[in-house]
Amino acid sequence: MHKTVLAAAAALAVSAVPSLAAGKEPLNDRAANQIRTQFSTLMDLANQHDFKGLHAMFWQSPSALLVAKSAIPAEGNWAGFWGNEAIDRKLHDIGTSGPVVLEPDYTKLKVVGLTHDVAESYAPMNITVSYAGQDGTPKPFLMIIDWIHVGKDWKVASEIILPVPPAPAAKG
Repeated sequence: MHKTVLAAAAALAVSAVPSLAAGKEPLNDRAANQIRTQFSTLMDLANQHDFKGLHAMFWQSPSALLVAKSAIPAEGNWAGFWGNEAIDRKLHDIGTSGPVVLEPDYTKLKVVGLTHDVAESYAPMNITVSYAGQDGTPKPFLMIIDWIHVGKDWKVASEIILPVPPAPAAKG
């Protein structure tokens, strides 16, 4: 039942956006390049632990989302942090826990338009962090960001940071 509802919702979303249904890219090159620049700025601000700069990169909305490692067992190992106050607190906690270095593979950065005002970026990266039991050695992650066009700027609507699990041991 749950899969049927999700499939129906996805089909409805695609059919509601004519450019996606027709297979056209709704984002022009200028907008895609703006997002690439914003992504690079986001990485620089994170590596500089510039919390005010990071705050300004996010969509100012209670619907803004950051998915990141949790330090509180009741939240689970990874959790969603909704709204700017929660995002600011989480980024501050992570950034002041010790060294944090994000090293994206810019050659694999992909930006696609979902509509002319909403886009998504994907980039694999190594992140060095010692927050919430992480040991401070670089590990592979995927960063998926949904961007929303607000005024003349592209803002982070959601940032999902996913750890890449180690490859399974070879059998035999």
